Amino acid sequence: MKITPSSDIDFNLLKKGIFLSKIDDDITTYDIRMKEPNRETVMTNSAIHTIEHIFKAYAQKTEFADNIIFFGPMGSRTGFYLLTRNLSDNYSIQFIKDAFQHIADFWGMIPKASPNECGNCLEHNLPQAKEEAKEFLEIIRDWKKEDLEYPEQTEEPV
Repeated sequence: MKITPSSDIDFNLLKKGIFLSKIDDDITTYDIRMKEPNRETVMTNSAIHTIEHIFKAYAQKTEFADNIIFFGPMGSRTGFYLLTRNLSDNYSIQFIKDAFQHIADFWGMIPKASPNECGNCLEHNLPQAKEEAKEFLEIIRDWKKEDLEYPEQTEEPV
């Protein structure tokens, strides 16, 4: 599989999905693209914040929790980056699907969202987070390793 550096992505071609962004030794970075850049309304900060909290809490309970290095939002508010260590692409894709299903089904108190655990505990929105997760699950339902490649670049980015 050809890996396209994120600096060479043509955002005009980028669609929603899961993409292999970078491999550094044993660390793999996945681009979890939930919105089409520059074509769709981005996620709200409160939905992003809630997705982040629930995703991280879910990840900590998995058998490979120690292999999840980082999960955090993109500044563009179009998705997240997931960094893993020594996990297969197939496992990582299934893990992402399972985590987003967990978010879509989640009810209750948002994990680690109290004032002593969260730097912005007032900016959460569980209904929006659940809706974003449900929409993304429709996109990635049949995602597989062969789908991880970024869209083919038609010409040199400017």
